[in-house]
Amino acid sequence: MYNILHKYKRLIFLLLKLAIVIGAFYFIFQQLATNQLLSLTQLKQQFFFLFSKNGWLLLWLLLFTDVNWLLEIVKWKTLVSNEKKIIFFEAYEQCFASLTASLITPNRIGEYGAKALYFEKKLRKKIMVLNLIGNLSQLAVTVFFGMFGIFFFNFYFIVEIFSFNTAKFFLLFSGLLLLYLIGKKFGITKILKALILKILNYSKELSLKIKAKTLAYSLLRYLVFSHQFYLFLMLFQVDADYFTLINLIFCTYFIASIIPSLAIFDWVIKGSVAVFIFSFIHVNPLTIVTITTFMWLLNFALPALLGSIFVLNFKMVSEK
Repeated sequence: MYNILHKYKRLIFLLLKLAIVIGAFYFIFQQLATNQLLSLTQLKQQFFFLFSKNGWLLLWLLLFTDVNWLLEIVKWKTLVSNEKKIIFFEAYEQCFASLTASLITPNRIGEYGAKALYFEKKLRKKIMVLNLIGNLSQLAVTVFFGMFGIFFFNFYFIVEIFSFNTAKFFLLFSGLLLLYLIGKKFGITKILKALILKILNYSKELSLKIKAKTLAYSLLRYLVFSHQFYLFLMLFQVDADYFTLINLIFCTYFIASIIPSLAIFDWVIKGSVAVFIFSFIHVNPLTIVTITTFMWLLNFALPALLGSIFVLNFKMVSEK
């Protein structure tokens, strides 16, 4: 009886892995094929426009992607070292497999569970907290630079959305207060407080060296992909100075980061935000949509497809 159950368990696990991989391929294809902002024909035209005579440019852009993910892998390896020493390839596998597994989850929340499964059961909660710390460090850097971008944007352009409005402020405050009262009524607030307290207590156990390295890797990673965006703008001959463009990029990433979405639609959010932001310096929307699509392909879609190999080869810790 045990052998039969064990056999079905392995079969179900295999089907689940296949579903994740097939789903990843399907959703990536769907987003490219049904893109309302940029058709496949337009994407092909833009690709050949950029790289048909300058293939080396694609190598440079791929180098940015490699450095971007290298920093993420080393950051993850550094964080995990607080609980367990892992080699570079293990961190590499965990980062890419979890990216694939998180494809259709809100704000890539599936990444937490996927990475945790690579470790013993007793470590999994701590691994999820470490992943949260890594993501929060990246968000902190995005917010830090985003503040400069927002200040620049609001200073040089008249944008009603950023202007202070008493009615809007009161409405937002009332909404947050209502959420708090509902949470308190059903005990959600108490649970969240206890959870946050546990996370804070655990984060105190991390050495200053690990925290500093994590923040440094997040900073470098942010500079890499934001300047990859800037390089694309240069390739499309966008006529504006570095200071203006980099601040608009900072502003774009900041706004996109605070909008909840499915991971698979992340590029649509960034594309829509970028079109709005760069419209103030009269950049062709097709150019911006093309850039955000290429950025998504290089930094998300291709790594997710690579991660599908690791998903298929994944084995639970107890099976190793």
